[in-house]
Amino acid sequence: MKHIKYILLSLLICSTFSCKKEFLTLQPQGELTEEQLTTQDGVEGLLVGAYGLLNGNVNGTYGNYGAAPSQWLFGEVASDNAHKGSEIGDQPPMNAIEQHAPTSTNDNLSNIWDRCFEGIQRCNNTLKILANLQAGKGTAKFSDARAKEIQGETRLLRAHYYFFLVRIFKVVPYITEATSGTFVPNDKDIYPNIVDDLQFAVANLSTTKPKNQKGRVDKYAAQAYLGKVFLYQKKYPEAYDLLNAVILAKPSLIDMPYSDNFDITKEDGPETIMSVQHSVGTDGTGGDNGNVGDMLNFPYGNAPINCCGFFQPTIDLANSFKVNAAGLPLLDGSYRNNPYKSDFGLTGADKANYAVDKTLPLDPRIESTLGRRGVPYRDWGLMPGDTWIRDASNGGPFLAVKNTIDAAQISSGTAPGNTNVTGLNVNLIRLGDVYLMAAECAVEKGDLDRALTLVNAVRARAAKITPQSINGAPAAAYKVSPYVSFPNDTYARNAVRFERRLELAMEGHRFFDLVRWGIAKQTLESYFAFEGNYFSYLKGITIEARDDYFPLPQDQIDRSKGLLKQSPGY
Repeated sequence: MKHIKYILLSLLICSTFSCKKEFLTLQPQGELTEEQLTTQDGVEGLLVGAYGLLNGNVNGTYGNYGAAPSQWLFGEVASDNAHKGSEIGDQPPMNAIEQHAPTSTNDNLSNIWDRCFEGIQRCNNTLKILANLQAGKGTAKFSDARAKEIQGETRLLRAHYYFFLVRIFKVVPYITEATSGTFVPNDKDIYPNIVDDLQFAVANLSTTKPKNQKGRVDKYAAQAYLGKVFLYQKKYPEAYDLLNAVILAKPSLIDMPYSDNFDITKEDGPETIMSVQHSVGTDGTGGDNGNVGDMLNFPYGNAPINCCGFFQPTIDLANSFKVNAAGLPLLDGSYRNNPYKSDFGLTGADKANYAVDKTLPLDPRIESTLGRRGVPYRDWGLMPGDTWIRDASNGGPFLAVKNTIDAAQISSGTAPGNTNVTGLNVNLIRLGDVYLMAAECAVEKGDLDRALTLVNAVRARAAKITPQSINGAPAAAYKVSPYVSFPNDTYARNAVRFERRLELAMEGHRFFDLVRWGIAKQTLESYFAFEGNYFSYLKGITIEARDDYFPLPQDQIDRSKGLLKQSPGY
């Protein structure tokens, strides 16, 4: 856009005044030439820019919700974990994502496509200029070690952007620093390219980060990410080796408080493997470097942070936190029996006099995941119900928690003039996730004992959560117990999958998990049948094979003049 602006300005000046031929060859003001960037500082700056797109924000604090690194829209609203929330008429293209009926002109699709490819272009530029510098085309070269490290960081970032794209669209063109031409076809599986980039990162990154640069990726991030990609490819032995290497190198999960993952004052702790760094207030951007993608996802009304009522946990998710008398999840689906709905559907005196059922047996992770009426919500006080909800008839009675911050942190943790843009980081991969990915691999490798150990480690940490209380009494009959055994593969597989839902709910994983497990259709249609009892817009929705992915943005297909092909089935 800048090039276009300056060229038009140049032509206007030349039409008014006499200009020499050389005028049009001058470098536009405010832009650096390739030659100027071919320095160590130039390359380091380009690398920082490649990191900069991790938060999905490239042109201001509004409109980048579909590109949120939390993947709240595609990973959670498209699943059985979350409703879009808010009002039905606000951001209607998001309704289509929730109902699995998007068209190729849905702006959320263009949003994630454009932001990821902007990140990819920044990575490619970094690699290109680095190669020029090392070839002697600029000033002093990097040491071979630092050059390899920069390549490793950049290629991991590029792999991340492509991974986000391929999970959503399936058929994605692959562009590198060596690609020539404007468009390339999207007719090949790009997972091998993603693997190549990550393998290079594993081989060339250190296990230590540069001082005071916690957001940099390292060898552990590369190992975990490569393990995750192998898991998506069902290469379980390869994935397990990488994931287990990360687990063995890290302190025990049980010593890392669960709530620290969602506390702005405890970011980049020992559980963080790879995170998106956010900052507000002191960086002079007015919030552009904050958690822009989640800015809609705060309570409504008179809540301390109150915009805009999106991203509400489902009734189905709330009930999944029920446990049996032994303190174990209800894997058989019976958690939907006599469903807990908070005050949803009540009227008159019943609504006004609603009280929390403190005898309800629950996993304590529910309180870090969703806000429910009558229970303390962070340090905001008791969640009052509808006065913090924009439209309960559309989004339900529950609120998201993990993306919010404490009221006491508002002055330092939110952007000036945008109290709903916070500096809270987003974990792309954390250690609890790695444990459960490794447990999944162990099941598929037939090592049920190892899977049991890993799942029980996650549950043992959950059992240490301080119970939420109301006037000194627990807000529920909290209980989390270890599994005694995994008697067979089917039971173990179901236990691991259910644990991923409990541990990682509202963190952007759920829909993609359902797809890679091959159970999206059966799970979502069962969910729509249940949740549709309370929200008519979900009644009767069926899932087709194409719904594992989303359509490519039509404007990209048009610009390619048909070289890009639409996702299968659309």
